[in-house]
Amino acid sequence: MVTLDQIRKDMSQKLDEDKNLHFVDVNADTLDEALADAAVQLDTKVSNLEYEVIEKGSDGFMGISKKHWVIKVYPNASAMAHKKKKVVESQVAEEQLAEEEKIIDKDGVFYVHRFAAQICLKVILPVGNGAPVSFGDVITAVKRSDTLTVEENEIKEWIKKGTNGAYEPVGTYEHVKAGDALIAIDVSKDEMKAHVTAAAPAPGGADVSADMVKHALEVQGILSGLEEDKLSEFIDNPMYDVPVEIASGTIPVDGRDAYIAYNFETDRTKLKVKEAANGQVNFKELNLIQNVVAGQPLAQKMPAEKGKSGKTLFGRYLEAKDGKDIPFPLGKNVKIDSDGSTIVAECNGQVLLVNDKICVEPIMEVDGVNIKTGNITFLGTVIVKGNVDDGFDIKASGNIEIYGTVGKCHLEAEGDIIVSQGIFGRDEGVITTQKSLWAKFIQSTKCDVGEYVIVSDSIMNSEVTAMKRIILQGKKAQITGGHLFATEEICAKNIGSPGGGTETILEVGIDPKAKQRLNELQEMQVMLMRELEEVELNISTLENQKKVRRSLPKEKEESLEKLIERQMKIKGDSDDMSKEIQSIQDRLRELKVVGKVKCAGMVYGGVKVYVREVLDDVRAEVKAVTFYYEDGFVRRGKYEEPSVEDIKAPDGYSSH
Repeated sequence: MVTLDQIRKDMSQKLDEDKNLHFVDVNADTLDEALADAAVQLDTKVSNLEYEVIEKGSDGFMGISKKHWVIKVYPNASAMAHKKKKVVESQVAEEQLAEEEKIIDKDGVFYVHRFAAQICLKVILPVGNGAPVSFGDVITAVKRSDTLTVEENEIKEWIKKGTNGAYEPVGTYEHVKAGDALIAIDVSKDEMKAHVTAAAPAPGGADVSADMVKHALEVQGILSGLEEDKLSEFIDNPMYDVPVEIASGTIPVDGRDAYIAYNFETDRTKLKVKEAANGQVNFKELNLIQNVVAGQPLAQKMPAEKGKSGKTLFGRYLEAKDGKDIPFPLGKNVKIDSDGSTIVAECNGQVLLVNDKICVEPIMEVDGVNIKTGNITFLGTVIVKGNVDDGFDIKASGNIEIYGTVGKCHLEAEGDIIVSQGIFGRDEGVITTQKSLWAKFIQSTKCDVGEYVIVSDSIMNSEVTAMKRIILQGKKAQITGGHLFATEEICAKNIGSPGGGTETILEVGIDPKAKQRLNELQEMQVMLMRELEEVELNISTLENQKKVRRSLPKEKEESLEKLIERQMKIKGDSDDMSKEIQSIQDRLRELKVVGKVKCAGMVYGGVKVYVREVLDDVRAEVKAVTFYYEDGFVRRGKYEEPSVEDIKAPDGYSSH
């Protein structure tokens, strides 16, 4: 139930809100012009205004009997609250800034002028350690031959507390009205500037006062635009017979056009070579590619701004132009985000500005990788139409496709790597991919492949690891030298060399990475055990010395403590390694893949074949054979054709 007290409370709250709503009375030819004029005066948007119609306007007939709109306009409560909040925040920021600023010492200042029949005093207090206004100086300025009365006590009081920017009466004088200063107001033709020109007072005449100037402006019809600081300066220090600007209209401000704020460098000539921490420049890292990921903001459209209307000194409304809008520069693989203003990438790739449109290219094409391009790191697929020179690297989140040859390089891809010609690693090249590697030949290169290695010619003196299969099928299909790992099978036409001079090792039926990790752990553990033996020997020597001498020198005691700590650390690390070694060995034993090595032609003597870690050391040539595991031994059976139907070849390539 709504009570009378509740109604009173609501009405009181509404009244308090209304008191905070400053208003203006406006008249204009149309309602829109009246609201625009009010928006200028109240420094807000038209959408934030509310109004009451005092007198409704009318166009009349043929301009006859035309009536202006007269309205009372004020900001709505929410707009006032927002403005008040901004003012408070601004004041707090200003106060904080003022506290941080160094206080500048400034002496006190006073002004004595005669307005009408009164002698008036204005006192500005000193700042910091500045000197206060002198009472004697004020009295000297106040007392003249025409002075009648002086209120000395009031002068002392004003000197002490200041007049807060105002002129206060402190005495009287013999006023000769005919000698008063005269002023004239001159308004510029565009009605935007008003100047005051004053004639100096004669003896006994009054000085120019602020009220005189304001009255003169009102007589001219100027109701706004008065600049109080300029008026105050003119009254304090009047300049006679010289025009002084005292009021100005509000100049219209055209709205800013919409524009695009880019989050990437649009001028490729400004992309700089990377520098090391020591200032040295690596000319292989040219930094020419600007990689982006899907969903990454690329640019933002800054909307056009509305123009801010102006107003002449006589209240004439001055229209401003609104800023022009522009379309979104959308190219390939980009879109507008949900906020309606941000342009984001639809896929990974390189961001480019092509014909003034933002594009994301998921494929990067270069003629070759060399000193001109530098190393390439790209979030997408890289296509090289020529060769990759020695010493240059490619990293790609997609595929890497090379039409020519690859030298002593590092290639790394999340997709397939395709090399149309071949790879000359020169014992330093490294190829890493999470999917498959396709090449004509591989020579003296380390390859770590997540799925298949497909080669048409040969693999020579290379370390190749494939988590599925290594398949060579072509005219030569030769494996000569090196160490090859594959979980499922290795297939070739010929394996080894007739003279048997180059060691060729093939391993299948195991997890290559797990096996490599197992070997690393076992080597590390052997080294730890050797160190442990040496540490324990030193501990034993120092402890025996301590038993004999009952104590050790400080240096040896500290050395003994460090040795004991190292002993415990080695044992702890060895135990952790033993647990990981056991885990890998269990996993390798449980591996159900039956690995096979298949050779359509000749397996030469000296080749070592491991199937599920069981060795078959080929001593004599074997033709058309398949090596497989059975009952704890490596068996040799008839040659079996490799199955390649499940291997999906990249476009333009074949596993046959």
